[in-house]
Amino acid sequence: MEAIRRLGFCLLILLAGGAGALSLSSRESQSAPAQKSPAAAPQQGEVDRGHYLVDNVAMCSECHTPRNGNGEIDTTRYLQGAPIWITPVHPTPNWGNRAPALSGLEGFTEDQAETVLEKGMDPNGIPIQPPMHIYHMNHSDAQAIVAYLKSLPSSFPRH
Repeated sequence: MEAIRRLGFCLLILLAGGAGALSLSSRESQSAPAQKSPAAAPQQGEVDRGHYLVDNVAMCSECHTPRNGNGEIDTTRYLQGAPIWITPVHPTPNWGNRAPALSGLEGFTEDQAETVLEKGMDPNGIPIQPPMHIYHMNHSDAQAIVAYLKSLPSSFPRH
């Protein structure tokens, strides 16, 4: 019963995150944002927007941050990768067992990370594994998330 409750909670978060991303995306597409050159460093506003999207829309820390012994998110290891704490109700052969580290975007190129966020495909062109939600973010939202993740420290102990 506890596993069902946790799965329901996670699905609720993912659904709410998807709805928030769509809302943010549609608001953004109505305005004409300034284009930046590909070589330009991210503006602080873009990093801040990425932080908002990571923590309040996509809720990345729910799965990509380890939990302590009480099941609470360990904020000292924010986005450093973690075992998946939810299980599917029915056996799912491609269910992921571990969420990778996102802090510092270590191990991913910017293009690879954007492809995950925009198309739901891993660097090898394979659909990402559940329970990861497949996002279809617009390019500027994906760029903001990448800018934020790259702004985080990438040197940390792996657990």
